[in-house]
Amino acid sequence: MEVYPRDMKAAVLGSPAKIADRPLQIENVTRPEPASGQVLVRVLACGVCRTDLHIVEGELPALQSPLIPGHQIVGEIIGGATRDLPLGTHVGVSWIGGTDGSCWYCRNNCENLCDSPTFTGYSVNGGYAEFAAARSDFVFPLHAALDPLYAAPLLCAGIIGFRSLRVAGVAPGEKVGLFGFGASAHLAIDVLHAWHCDVYVSTRGASHRKLAESLGARWVGPETGKPPVELDRAITFAPAGDVVIAALASLRKGGVVAINAIHLDRMPEFDYDRLLWGERQIRSVANMTRDDARDFLKLAAEIRLRPRVTTFTLDRANEALAAVKNDAIDGAAVIVP
Repeated sequence: MEVYPRDMKAAVLGSPAKIADRPLQIENVTRPEPASGQVLVRVLACGVCRTDLHIVEGELPALQSPLIPGHQIVGEIIGGATRDLPLGTHVGVSWIGGTDGSCWYCRNNCENLCDSPTFTGYSVNGGYAEFAAARSDFVFPLHAALDPLYAAPLLCAGIIGFRSLRVAGVAPGEKVGLFGFGASAHLAIDVLHAWHCDVYVSTRGASHRKLAESLGARWVGPETGKPPVELDRAITFAPAGDVVIAALASLRKGGVVAINAIHLDRMPEFDYDRLLWGERQIRSVANMTRDDARDFLKLAAEIRLRPRVTTFTLDRANEALAAVKNDAIDGAAVIVP
């Protein structure tokens, strides 16, 4: 049996600051020990999410300090194994790291809205490290077809994009708009194609538009551009209120905009009569459920979903977050310890 060191390397956030100031420090810290009901995983890859950036830069209030960010973890179980999760199992760990199981939301099949949730890489330490501990009932065994490097972005960007399609009520064959085309949207488009939907993409940056075209978008335009048809559904991925209004202006009557953002810069005034009347809807997307994760990961294996990734070493965690902030990469950033 392999013996692992007591210490590990991790990217640690002492206090929030702009990513240009390099707030993550690469340190040697004590390796976590799994508590009862937890597994210990050796981190194989950890996806970089825009939510990590909101945490590191302080746009979301600090819940733990110091903190190891990262909530798109692919790891190998090396401790706390069970009959269902034996040693060596490749598992995914996502944003929701636990729920209380007793509040009204948990008892009514809405665990994503739990009153007392645990957030991986936010309220507890996450995966910008060589090892991580996680609740065993909130990890997901990964299909052998899912390579760790390419599975990492699926664990938040993929799952929350999939939930956004559900919240928007997307049905097969519909016209769907994606506003913003980063890590989450570039995975959602493959799901939409599997559902035989026509996809229209509005996004900033020539490289993002080129990527959307290469992935089969029927139409591609600028960030607040209006598609040439009325949309049945729209999902916004950019954390900007102007984009929400642009999406709303593109809907047919009865259509739905789902806002896939944990933080939004502002929500500008808009014309109710012209944009919302006609039973159009705006819905927010909050977290994900374990059923979302299981259903999406099963579908991802079936359609052989393979995200575009750019890899960074753990030592370059600040650079990875800067790349996400500046839209400097197409697809997803992944840290490999």
